[in-house]
Amino acid sequence: MGHVQNPLEILGLDQLRRRKSMKWRAFGDEVLPLWVAEMDTPLAEPVADALREMIDLGDTGYPHTAPYVEAFLHFAQQRWDWTLTADQVSPVRDVMTGVVEALKLVGELWDTVIVSSPVYPPFFTHPVSAGRRVVEAPLGADGRLDFDMLEESFNLRTTGGQAAYLLCNPHNPTGVVHTKKELERLAQLSADYGVRVVADEIHAPLVYSEATFTPYISVDPRGYSVMSASKAWNLAGLKAGLLIAGAEAAPELNELAPETTLGPSHAGVIAQTAAYAEGQDWLDAALTGLEDNRALLMRLLAEAAPEVKASPPESTYLAWLDFSAYGFDDEPNGGAETPLMGPAKHLLSEANLALTPGHAFGTGGERRARLNFATNQAVLTEAVQRLGASLER
Repeated sequence: MGHVQNPLEILGLDQLRRRKSMKWRAFGDEVLPLWVAEMDTPLAEPVADALREMIDLGDTGYPHTAPYVEAFLHFAQQRWDWTLTADQVSPVRDVMTGVVEALKLVGELWDTVIVSSPVYPPFFTHPVSAGRRVVEAPLGADGRLDFDMLEESFNLRTTGGQAAYLLCNPHNPTGVVHTKKELERLAQLSADYGVRVVADEIHAPLVYSEATFTPYISVDPRGYSVMSASKAWNLAGLKAGLLIAGAEAAPELNELAPETTLGPSHAGVIAQTAAYAEGQDWLDAALTGLEDNRALLMRLLAEAAPEVKASPPESTYLAWLDFSAYGFDDEPNGGAETPLMGPAKHLLSEANLALTPGHAFGTGGERRARLNFATNQAVLTEAVQRLGASLER
């Protein structure tokens, strides 16, 4: 495929505002939307070509997923030196559907699901919709897994019952990439207490050069991983995902409900197959652009809002911003939860800037907001200037 232009610098604001996706429609045209995890890029050309051919052929029938699985197996081998077999992989509609189906395989109704907050908000809601109880074992003060907290939670929740642990790897919203040593320690702890681990690894392709992604089930044959090309190639609207079982867990995939494996859309399967099979050059160009944006964001924050604390994420295109110095209150009047609280509420009303509110991520999200820097540098610069100006008022 050769040299690929930085995909983050191709679309201007006028073009982006023509989009009909949630990111660009939820708040209106005066707001700069740096919230939900969509990237402001055109499609990778191999993906666009595959979808154009689908349309030209009127190829809108039921999905055939075998090429999708094969493309992923090849990608995993090339990208992470990770060898899997096809019988370890089952297509699912999307990652959170796969998470719920894995939780059903490893437990029963009313089991406890442990999560390490602050963490992706659907971790709190999807397991509950599947009849599970969610409890928090918060991250440590360093933003990494707190193994004393995890052991306490595993011990408490497995006394007289079962528990599963829902891992975010890489972690959203902090961008932490769990090390192989950390994951091995988690696997040992889960084995000691009989806890099964399900890992949401949707951001795995978006790891920067200073970190190394380790697939969780490469260290825990009893575990599950759920992956998709949707975050790395901006394909969230083209539904498809993969539920991947550790070697010892693979026979359990036969227990999946038949409708589960029929969940991905045909367009999603075609798009994600092309991404895994032919999209690595585009992915590398996007990662280079995102690394540039990450550095720019840190410089801009230091200049425009030096009291906002932020660490460069090791992965994802999400920055976890701490506004504690400004004393924002996460509790709205009356104590009832509202969609926007704390810094995100202030920034929307005072800066026409949409970030994701921190309280939605659970314990540790207080006085924080998540910023999506997967946009062009002109938009990112304007956004941080607005942020800084609003904090001075």
